Amino acid sequence: MSAEIAGAQVRGAALATELLSAGYQGRPVVQELSIRVDPGEVVSVVGPNGSGKSTLLKALIGVVQVLGGRVLWEGREVTNWSPDAAARAGVGYVPQVDDVFAPLTVKENLEMGGYLLPVREVPGRITHVLDVFPQLSRMLSRRAGRLSGGERKMLAMGRVLMLQPRAFVLDEPTANLAPALANMVLEDHIRQLSATGASVLIVEQRARAVLAISDRTYVMAGGRCQLEGTPAELIASPDFAETFLGGARRPAAPTGD
Repeated sequence: MSAEIAGAQVRGAALATELLSAGYQGRPVVQELSIRVDPGEVVSVVGPNGSGKSTLLKALIGVVQVLGGRVLWEGREVTNWSPDAAARAGVGYVPQVDDVFAPLTVKENLEMGGYLLPVREVPGRITHVLDVFPQLSRMLSRRAGRLSGGERKMLAMGRVLMLQPRAFVLDEPTANLAPALANMVLEDHIRQLSATGASVLIVEQRARAVLAISDRTYVMAGGRCQLEGTPAELIASPDFAETFLGGARRPAAPTGD
């Protein structure tokens, strides 16, 4: 992909990469990847293990070094910014692991999520989070380590929501969850985030399930984007169907993993 085409693709995006290469100790895992998430969109990234999906997200928020190309946030280049700078700018990141403080209560986790706020604003932001995730209201005094997997993920998203980010970057939020809980996280929690008006970029192994909540999807393999399109376009693709949906193309919309 030429630099001119890549540049045209990211104009007007909330969060984007332009010919991004990123990796560890100078060795690229992601290579020349251009993606975009427009304001208010839910965009998913799927692909086999080792394809570079998590590395992409970590490069976006400054955890992994960008070796080439650019990261852009609301039209401004932010390549290799720090996670703290990303949070201050309005990008909320929920990692796959270590996403809550297990010894702390739900309320204390939410307070930690508001660490950049003036103290007087924290109670109001907690109220806002409880409006989005009302299930947390009855758990405020419970320690996060005693929550179920689905409840932990809800708390992790709520903690990030404390700063009212304009974009959420979610790394496999259904990892290690039973199918019913995984579907709840995707269909309920992720949609609750997008209903706030924020953009959502989500890496997910459950390809068929995440397609059901996505506006667009990128398919990664070998550190590169192999396919991209709307859910309907990908389901109609024999290559995608054979690799991710277990056989021939399926005319119906995806409903499960």
